Amino acid sequence: MKGQLTVGSLFSGIGGLDLGLERAGMRVIWQSEIDGYACRVLNKHWPDVPNIGDITQVDWSQIERPDVICGGYPCQPFSTAGKRKGENDERHLWPYVREAISHLRPRYAILENVRGHLSLGGLTVIGELATIGYDAEWRIVRATDVGASHIRERIFIVAYPHNPRGEHENATGSPQTQVGGWDAVFVEAYAGYCDQVSAGQWLLEPGVGRTADGVPHRVDRLAGLGNAVVPQVAEVIGRLVVAHNARETAL
Repeated sequence: MKGQLTVGSLFSGIGGLDLGLERAGMRVIWQSEIDGYACRVLNKHWPDVPNIGDITQVDWSQIERPDVICGGYPCQPFSTAGKRKGENDERHLWPYVREAISHLRPRYAILENVRGHLSLGGLTVIGELATIGYDAEWRIVRATDVGASHIRERIFIVAYPHNPRGEHENATGSPQTQVGGWDAVFVEAYAGYCDQVSAGQWLLEPGVGRTADGVPHRVDRLAGLGNAVVPQVAEVIGRLVVAHNARETAL
């Protein structure tokens, strides 16, 4: 569809972030995931979308440039539930995300992580985005903000080039604009979401109790759900980005 934002998805998992952004009107053109079960889920629901595999092994010069790069890079280095080793954790893969953004130069990057990232590593990410030419805004968003019965606080970072036309930071062009005013625009987008989607949808979701028997791949399913971004939250974030892009392209 003409004007539709394309998405390159990193750490795709079972596709929660991808699904939400598609609901917001975007189109996923590639994914990156290595977990076996998650890859099978992606292949089932996005059979025509290539999986480029291990982010640490990707040659970005061979990858199609998307309008949006999204991803929830591993949270274990920052989570308060772990040892919080930060950059010293072998699962610290943010540098590979930075490399992808730096090389592909998307119009937007939508990044997600645990709340603990705000106090460990988050400011480093913001600073490193700035060094490669991207401004960023961030906010803690809860699943309850979109009607869920669980809190699930997560930090979302939305980054975009210093130059709003997506050119390199040293290029001249239009003055900087912002996605921003998070509080106002988030409330507006959330209101629009509620107008279209009934909160009752949450009641239709199957339980994931710990005593169920005979559920295929039960452990994998629970892990996938635990790691996934809530699609309804991703949809609201996606709507903000789509609306901002529409304003920018209309100028």
